[in-house]
Amino acid sequence: MNRDDFPILNRTINNRPLIYFDNAATTQKPQQVIDTLSHYYAHCNSNIHRGVHGLSQEATALFEETRETVRKYINAPSNQEIIFTRGTTESINLVASSFGKTFIQEGDEVLITEMEHHSNIVPWQLVCEEQKAHLKVLPFNENGELCVNLLDEFLTDKTKMVAVTHTSNTLGTINPLDFIIQKAHKKMIPVLVDGAQAMSHEKIDVQALDCDFFAFSGHKMYAPMGVGVLYAKERWLNAMPPYQGGGEMVQHVSFEKTTYNELPYKFEAGTPNVGDVVALKTAIEYMETAGIEKIAAYQQELFQYAFKKLSQIDGIEFFGTAPRKAAILSFNLKGIHPYDVGAILDQFGIAVRTGHHCTQPIMTKFGIPGTVRASFAFYNSFEEIDVFAEAVEKAKAMLFPISSSV
Repeated sequence: MNRDDFPILNRTINNRPLIYFDNAATTQKPQQVIDTLSHYYAHCNSNIHRGVHGLSQEATALFEETRETVRKYINAPSNQEIIFTRGTTESINLVASSFGKTFIQEGDEVLITEMEHHSNIVPWQLVCEEQKAHLKVLPFNENGELCVNLLDEFLTDKTKMVAVTHTSNTLGTINPLDFIIQKAHKKMIPVLVDGAQAMSHEKIDVQALDCDFFAFSGHKMYAPMGVGVLYAKERWLNAMPPYQGGGEMVQHVSFEKTTYNELPYKFEAGTPNVGDVVALKTAIEYMETAGIEKIAAYQQELFQYAFKKLSQIDGIEFFGTAPRKAAILSFNLKGIHPYDVGAILDQFGIAVRTGHHCTQPIMTKFGIPGTVRASFAFYNSFEEIDVFAEAVEKAKAMLFPISSSV
């Protein structure tokens, strides 16, 4: 595993070498993943599970091999508990819709947190509106740490679901899931974990977590866009109705009655994104070759180095200073809009994310329009961070006279 595996990193932006610090939005793809995707469409392309011909059987085998690879990687007990989706957003919507229709009734409660991505807010708002239930929000403190001391107050006999992010995409906070899940399970409340940001930062073991649902996306772990996974305990999947109707998810169809397919196909209606699913396997194998622990340790070194370098800049303010953080750095320069900083950094070939990062409630809490977010991957370097810090200083020098005169 090395930087040379990523062809896009050889690009220039505005006549500068690309420095890609937008990994929390999506990671870049190694040549091995690109080659897998190309090979599939050049040699194996076929609809799966439905044909006796050779191509269909070959494509089906590749698709199901990925399911087994995912199962092993997150230590799920059964392949039946691995559902392929388009990404974390669809995985959460699937649970909110199917679980909500069955288990959430008028007057019930769903508990989320104040640091959730919109993808783990809006689906629960929708189901609460439909079922006339109540959405409760666990707050976080000024350091970006969830106020888990309030859980006994927030978890009640009416709570039917806890939905919480593993790692905040804005603050970088890694939440104490063991504590949260244990608290919820004592009251027989299931827990859904948004694992989108976790997968490229640490090894996930869903059995050790004992979460009921775990959602993640391929594109944040060096796989293509458009493929994701929902892990769910089999007992919940058996009890939940299908999310969508159509081909593949049925066993027998008549105009009088339709019976549904066995797991996991009950939740995989229609033609799936076969090529990207197959490439997800290559991405996981790529990460396993390097070792996720080594990747995470190096990314932490990058983060600590960047934090130290940027801390030397007068007027910088960081958001999310929890002791346990992923390699995500959100900051603003006093008196300067984050978009303006991001635009200047782009002129230096540096890709960062600016704005509310699909976490508007976080911005509302801090009273800011957004942040500049730099997020690191193993293919980044300390030398890139040096260039980044100098560019932030230059952006401040260019923009501060403007901001001070407004």
